[in-house]
Amino acid sequence: MIRLALLFFLIIVGCARAETLRVLVPDSHPVAGEMVGVTIRGEYTQRIALETLTFPGSDDYDWVQLARDSWRDERVDGRTMKVFERRIALFPRSSGTLTVGPLVHHLTIAGRNGGREVLDVRAEPVTIQVAPFPAASAPLAARMLTVEDQLSVPPGELRDGETLIRRVTLRAAGTLAHFMPPRPEIRQPWLVSFTAPEARGTKLAPEGPVTTVIWEWHLHPKTGEPGVLPPVAIPWFDTVSRQMKTAEIPAIPFGYASFAANRTGSGEFPASEVATAAGVFSAGLVTGLLAIFSAATLRRGRELKQVLKRSLLLDPSRKALRAAARQDDLMALRSATEDYLLRRRTLGLPVAEGATADLDRAIYAAHPGSQPFDPGSFVRDLLRRKRRRSSKQTIS
Repeated sequence: MIRLALLFFLIIVGCARAETLRVLVPDSHPVAGEMVGVTIRGEYTQRIALETLTFPGSDDYDWVQLARDSWRDERVDGRTMKVFERRIALFPRSSGTLTVGPLVHHLTIAGRNGGREVLDVRAEPVTIQVAPFPAASAPLAARMLTVEDQLSVPPGELRDGETLIRRVTLRAAGTLAHFMPPRPEIRQPWLVSFTAPEARGTKLAPEGPVTTVIWEWHLHPKTGEPGVLPPVAIPWFDTVSRQMKTAEIPAIPFGYASFAANRTGSGEFPASEVATAAGVFSAGLVTGLLAIFSAATLRRGRELKQVLKRSLLLDPSRKALRAAARQDDLMALRSATEDYLLRRRTLGLPVAEGATADLDRAIYAAHPGSQPFDPGSFVRDLLRRKRRRSSKQTIS
């Protein structure tokens, strides 16, 4: 009788434990935005032919499945069970009481007579207490966050007309892409800045998603005067140490090396500055000659002015234009073009209206035209346009 009663008890206990589904959450106190590892575990004794389980969505959290469902045989309380597990990374959007569930696992099992039966196994809902994010910033919680700052050239030693390409890569473990901060603005009154399209991506790993964000800027100083790009702070919550931390995009000095060389008083000047000095000297010489002969007759003054204008063959700004076109650097070409046009205006030489329209369209247009922009053709057309305008004015 005792053996029979014990056997009956084991059968009752086994039947009570058969076909169970639970939502398992860690005993933790997450903050808003922090990943919570959720495991859905089913323990079944029946032979399962088909199954369907849908994790419920909610306005209170984001979630992502970390890996494929796991099915395995496992001994539970002395019985061999078919164990099902699904691992979910859940991210609360705000503080308060968060409810997950209920869940229903729809099973199709093999019946005793060879047929099939439908069996729904239900998991009761669970609650999670979520604490507020411990800072006034947008919630960003991660196990790890790194900042990688890549610069195409030393930012404080740019060659004249050179553009700096800055690429910043943020990597965070244990968060999703939309929790990462927006691209910071890099703006200074002495700086021209262009941004490449942002790249965001998330890779799944057993311990949680890993998110990468890449920002890229093309930076070009308007003047040779040096400056400093200030640092950018990124506050985040370290889920390992349970403390707020700050990642930083570092500050960088910014400017042309030629400007720094002049400030050192070494007595040696780069070739580009020698050319610029020659241009300034030529302009001063021309202006002086015009002043000397200003007392001559009006006719002779006009003729002399035209001769001097046509004799400016050693114009350094023309050389800078061609050099920028060969570099295929549109920002450097824009700067050289502005210097060239400014010099002509200063000397009272004609400047065609809309001379930089094609170049500006190639730089600033969100959707460039079908015809590719050719820097060499642009420079040749700019110089030819000057000669055509000069000829017309001389004839008139």
